[in-house]
Amino acid sequence: MESIIGSVVGRVGEYVDCQKNFHNDVDDLKKGIADLKRRRNDKLAELLTVDDSEKQVKEEVQGWLEDARRVTEIEMPDIEEEVQIVSYLSRGSLGRRVRQKIQQVRELYDRGSFPEGLVIERPPPIGITLPTDNMVGEVNVKEKIWGYLGDIEVGIIGVCGIGGVGKTTVMKHIHNELLNKPIGFTKIIWVTVSQSLSVVKLQDDIARKMNRSLDGDELERASTLMKIMKTEKFALILDDVWDTFSLHEVGIPEPTIENGCKIVITSRLVDVCNHLRCQIVMVPLLPEQESLNLFLDTVGRDILQIPNLEKILTDMVAECAGLPLAIVVIAGSMRGVTDIREWRRALRQLCDCVVGTERDSEDRIFKRLKFSYDRLPNSSIQECFSYCSLYPEDWQIEREDLIEAWIYEGLIEKLESRRAMHDEGHAILNRLLKNCLLQGDVYQGEYVAMHDAVRDMALRVKSTGRGRFMVKAQTILREIPDEDEWVEDLDKVSLMGDQISYIPINMSPKCLMLSTLILKNNPRLRQIPECFLENMPKLEFLNLSYTDIEALPNSICSLENLTALILCGCTRLKCMPSLSKLKALEKLDLLRAGLHVAPEGIEMLGNLEYLDLSCPDLKVLPRGKISELVRLQHLRIVAADIRGEEVARLKKLEYFECRFDWLKEFNSFVSKVNHFGRRPRSYLLEVGPWADWEEGEDPLKFYDSDIKEVALHGCKIGENDVPVLPDDLLDLKIFSCNTAADISIFLKNLTQLQTYQLGSCEGIECVVSSSSSSSSSLTVMNNLANLSLEDLHSLRDVVKVEKTTTSLAPTISPHIFSNLKDLSVFYCAKLKKLFPCELLQGQSLQNLEKIDVQECLGMEEIIGWEEEEERNQTTTRSITLPKLRILRLKFLPELRRIYPEGGAMVCESLNAFEIRRCEKVKRIPFYLGRENGQPSFPAVEIILISNPKEWWEWVEWENPYDKNSLQPFLENRGDGSSWVEIEIGLNHSI
Repeated sequence: MESIIGSVVGRVGEYVDCQKNFHNDVDDLKKGIADLKRRRNDKLAELLTVDDSEKQVKEEVQGWLEDARRVTEIEMPDIEEEVQIVSYLSRGSLGRRVRQKIQQVRELYDRGSFPEGLVIERPPPIGITLPTDNMVGEVNVKEKIWGYLGDIEVGIIGVCGIGGVGKTTVMKHIHNELLNKPIGFTKIIWVTVSQSLSVVKLQDDIARKMNRSLDGDELERASTLMKIMKTEKFALILDDVWDTFSLHEVGIPEPTIENGCKIVITSRLVDVCNHLRCQIVMVPLLPEQESLNLFLDTVGRDILQIPNLEKILTDMVAECAGLPLAIVVIAGSMRGVTDIREWRRALRQLCDCVVGTERDSEDRIFKRLKFSYDRLPNSSIQECFSYCSLYPEDWQIEREDLIEAWIYEGLIEKLESRRAMHDEGHAILNRLLKNCLLQGDVYQGEYVAMHDAVRDMALRVKSTGRGRFMVKAQTILREIPDEDEWVEDLDKVSLMGDQISYIPINMSPKCLMLSTLILKNNPRLRQIPECFLENMPKLEFLNLSYTDIEALPNSICSLENLTALILCGCTRLKCMPSLSKLKALEKLDLLRAGLHVAPEGIEMLGNLEYLDLSCPDLKVLPRGKISELVRLQHLRIVAADIRGEEVARLKKLEYFECRFDWLKEFNSFVSKVNHFGRRPRSYLLEVGPWADWEEGEDPLKFYDSDIKEVALHGCKIGENDVPVLPDDLLDLKIFSCNTAADISIFLKNLTQLQTYQLGSCEGIECVVSSSSSSSSSLTVMNNLANLSLEDLHSLRDVVKVEKTTTSLAPTISPHIFSNLKDLSVFYCAKLKKLFPCELLQGQSLQNLEKIDVQECLGMEEIIGWEEEEERNQTTTRSITLPKLRILRLKFLPELRRIYPEGGAMVCESLNAFEIRRCEKVKRIPFYLGRENGQPSFPAVEIILISNPKEWWEWVEWENPYDKNSLQPFLENRGDGSSWVEIEIGLNHSI
């Protein structure tokens, strides 16, 4: 009885206390809710910075975000409503609930700390698709290999055959098919081994393909790699293996029935495969008919129209001996030949070239490939081709880098401009690609490569006679070749990509004919001995890039024929000897070198055409020196203080990249070049106190297209500090600039402007106004193609529609943004409406292809009327955005409308739509796919939706069929009922 009385008394006491402290408890709850909201907003903002392609949100985080949203946005408003109407006698009961909610909010707040982070790594891809050539005679071989891959008794498969027979081709096809149907494998790994097998490099390559890294000595690395690989059921493909090795020493687990792993090795040498106890599959030569088909596919079947060619064609194919690579290369050399007399002559040359017993299989491929080399039109193109063999085996050679080397090796004649010389270089490369002596790439044609058998041929040609090469590129040399290997008649030496750390202090090779020495990418090389260059009087091209050298020897000053000195990435290089005697020097590249002052005597280099002084620590640049270099065509200076007037005097400048510390010097340069109309063809100019220098794009790429860009950073822009901009400017970026002036004032003459970016600028309330005072900038906006607005705290309007003095109706140019294609708006909290409806009544936005709006916390409408106009609208007509392809709306908590009620958006080109965490949107005002099962326009390929389930249930669709068709893709997230996601077409990117 006493316990019951005590319980009742306790409850009464709690009730009285809750009633007495009701208002204090409500205040505590409101404070807790406010803290919880802030924490949730912080987490959402943090998630915005996550790369969706690499990370994914933890499920517990998704659940917490939804719990926090439900408490703050659904349950708390209900409690607040009850607080407003609760009677005095009922406060005790509601107060008890308030206290319970306070405890819940505190626990929820504590749960949201997530000390181990909000995201986890996305599961790594099983592998990466490789570029492939068409298979011809390897179909049966492929079926055999597939059979062994599915045979539990076979662990290691060896694919053998002569060079150029198609081993790599068939394995690339198998690799890519394994990605699509991995038959139980969790990881598909491709590693190209090549001739110089290094256990350390092989370990690194395998580990990198598994997104891991290795440390320690060879034994420790093997142990670590073994542990990593045992976590996967892998298929490991080792391409082009020349030497035997031990799986155990590398750290590769032996394939067994239990682990289900497989290893496939391609090799020209059967002994290598036998050593590893492989199940061998031989890749045979092509039979006669398949050889003929491959030849015709390469040369073009229209040659069959040439009278009397059939016998010659059959004989020429027979001389290719069934070697696919030889067939492709020889056919490529005959592409476009229509004169039967030239075909007869080529056949005689081929027969003479391959005459003999040819017992050596490598000799068979060499003679046939050399036939195509001999058919190149002149020795200059032959030398350009041979130069490619200086790069490592299986290397992706950047086209622009290769052409630059050709220019300063004298393989491309001097023309009126650098662009003309680069065009000539691309023409030569295209000729070599057409002849199949080089291969293209999948990177938009930016790289070329040499088949290893073609490279072997090129090096063999250059191994004897005049102009000999010594190439030991990426062979993991730890010591420089012995002096007796440096013979007198060497022409070019390439030791790039090795691990050379030391050159003997008394080593002085007598190479009187050497013109080229490449030591780039030897990161351990600290010193070049004084005497090393003394007996190389004809040296013209010296590349020491990405070595660890701290100084250059004084003997470099005696290289009077030196035309190119390349020192990119030599970050420890702090000083250089005087360069005043290098009168022939045409290119000096010090990109990312460690210099603090410019090299002495630089003003004496009267033939200098290319100068890159973008050294991050370079502070001192003597005044008046740059203007002495009257032949300069390419100039890049980033960190040093430079006078604009000096650079403006350079009449031949084609490419100029510079960071000006002061707006005054920038204005001085632009004023001069505007006045004389003598601007560089491409330029990249930055103004302001950049804290850290980051290397931009490769400037060599600018020779293919005109880049005209200005970036203002951290400048104060006012009435007396207005930037003077180049008349032909294409790309303008303004970041972290405080402005009290109308920022559109200095845009008035930029009639060619294509891209306009504003970021983190204070004081900007609108991008453009319809008022007459800003009419000078309207023409600029008419031509603009790309507009990016980010982190503009004061921005209230993208387009501010002003009313005229004679009419209350707002006026706006019918052509404003008529050429705009890409619009991005991020983190603009005060922006409530993206565009006014008036903007779409003329030609505005008719070329718009992409709208991307994210994290604009005050955004209420994408397209809407002004308030007064909205009251006057009885109906809203439909609008057409005929070219809109992508619409992305993310994290817009106040967004209510995409387009006004009663009207529709016609977007017939739309193929990607994303809406995430826009929980107040009431209607989707456009079609996503089909109406009543019938096509209305091409269906949207990519649809990404992530919103509360309640939103999904009540949001209206312009086309009700869209909702029904998306229903099967619906996924519940979080607690399984309150959050939905739809993801369609994620193999595309938006």
